[in-house]
Amino acid sequence: MRVLHLVKTGVGAVWAQRQIEVLHRMGVDVHVALPDGPRAADYRASGIAVHPTSPGLVPTRPSTWPVAVRTVRELVDRIRPDLVHSHFVDTTLAMRAALWASGPPRVFQVPGPLHLERAPTRWIELATATDRDHWIASCGWVRERYLRSGLPERRVHLSHYGTDTARFAVAGGAGSLRAELGLAPSTALIAMVAHFYAPKRYLGQTRGIKGHEDLIHAAARLVGAGHDLHVVFAGGPWDGADTYAVEVRALAAAVLPGRHTFLGLRDDIPAIYASADLAVHPSASENLGGAAESLLAGVPTVATRVGGFPDVVRPGRTGWLAAPRDPVSLAAAIGDALADRERAARYAAAGQVLARELLDVDRTAGEVAAIYDRIMARQLPRPPRSPRTS
Repeated sequence: MRVLHLVKTGVGAVWAQRQIEVLHRMGVDVHVALPDGPRAADYRASGIAVHPTSPGLVPTRPSTWPVAVRTVRELVDRIRPDLVHSHFVDTTLAMRAALWASGPPRVFQVPGPLHLERAPTRWIELATATDRDHWIASCGWVRERYLRSGLPERRVHLSHYGTDTARFAVAGGAGSLRAELGLAPSTALIAMVAHFYAPKRYLGQTRGIKGHEDLIHAAARLVGAGHDLHVVFAGGPWDGADTYAVEVRALAAAVLPGRHTFLGLRDDIPAIYASADLAVHPSASENLGGAAESLLAGVPTVATRVGGFPDVVRPGRTGWLAAPRDPVSLAAAIGDALADRERAARYAAAGQVLARELLDVDRTAGEVAAIYDRIMARQLPRPPRSPRTS
């Protein structure tokens, strides 16, 4: 089977790369269209056919849309894939505009719930689909949202993006970051690992989606209540978010003085998790995100009740969930996690087992290959009306 994958970035999307490489090793004839960059070089090193191009519609640059649509159409004509697999909303819209009701079947593996959380963007995505379109939800919330919008179950599948589950198993050196920062053994070390994403005004956002501000305010509440803690933030500005990152640092300096450290970009994330007493993921919208990583590292984890977090962070079993955009709820969950370290360790151990089972990339890529087979086995009649978008 020949499959053309559409990826909008040559820098990020390592989660897609891992899956695609396993599909290639399984014998799928994989072609990847993406802008040139580090990821493109990695694909080539794995023996995968790479087509350097930009196969997505950039929302803020409509003048480039005709070129993207033509690019996808020409790729399909030249490669003649049995199936087209898109990993982003941008590339999905280009794919559908290029092929509409003709050509091979296509599948949109949905990387996160953001566009589904707002009626206008949800409507656009669903209204452009025909009966030749299928979906792979990468968390339970996304699948349920599509089903509520009227899509038939046979066209909406579920498979989490897999990862290298062994990467976060760090042996020894668990206290390296604590020593680096000069923290006392009694100080609770809380870690947040996330890039700074500037608010997207066209989506109605006024704060960064990863929730840095909420953790800062939650930690300040806990310090005011007598907790001895220190919060570390690992990650840098993403896609030009330098001004926003400066604003977040200024907020921390004002409300959490002496109780935080911005580590910047680090290549030792597993060691950071291994040093932490607690990992916190306060996103306003997310798939599994960093919660998968901290649980794979066996670290007690607090996350928000959004998107795919509940797939792996299960209250009373593997961690704590707080309300999104709510520093008070977040502070309560963090305080509860810090209050009973033995219980937190039990939850973390259970979460590690769950995450390893759920996110092993060899298993998840096998799920995707099986989905390909099911899609190809079905007849694809003329496209019906688009599903309702309620």
